[in-house]
Amino acid sequence: MLRTIHLALVAALGAGVVSAGVAAVAEVAPGHDGYTARAVIKNPGGATVGRLLVEPERYGKSRVTVTVRGLSPGYHGLHIHTTGVCDPRSTDPATGGPYFSAGGHFTLGPGAHAGHSGDLPNLLVNADGTGGASTVTDRFRVFHLFDRDGSAVVVHALADNHANIPGRYTGPAGKAGPDEDTLKAGDSGGRVACGVIAAG
Repeated sequence: MLRTIHLALVAALGAGVVSAGVAAVAEVAPGHDGYTARAVIKNPGGATVGRLLVEPERYGKSRVTVTVRGLSPGYHGLHIHTTGVCDPRSTDPATGGPYFSAGGHFTLGPGAHAGHSGDLPNLLVNADGTGGASTVTDRFRVFHLFDRDGSAVVVHALADNHANIPGRYTGPAGKAGPDEDTLKAGDSGGRVACGVIAAG
């Protein structure tokens, strides 16, 4: 039997997108290892820009599949965030970007980026604005996403460097290696669309 949940999805298209409240609705059905989650990915203007599927795999793994259209060409960071609240009017005090309400990266244990449970490979968008990716992860199982405050999936404006900054690069004040922003989110830029994952 299907259970309707709110699925938090955030797609980042870059700067200049008008913010407006949007919500995506997902259908969640029992799978062989818990749940399968589906969602429509929308931008702040309410336009559908893609779809996401999270489904159980064997051996305690989860498959994350995303397809998009209407995004800017190039690589985009793809993460699961920790809070299923997707208010585009909730802005990041540092950058002014929307969906600050979705919180930081989802993780089941300690660790910095790119070791968070919700850190996923980059999404490549083609010149025509379409793209797709599918990855299998053992960092979380589908049911972990349905905690009390939900969770969010974010497609960021920029590529995620996964904090892979060689020692030869220099950060602020001459410090070698990744800086605080890189360790937090891999310099992947802002968030531009959202829905909510909440256990029904």
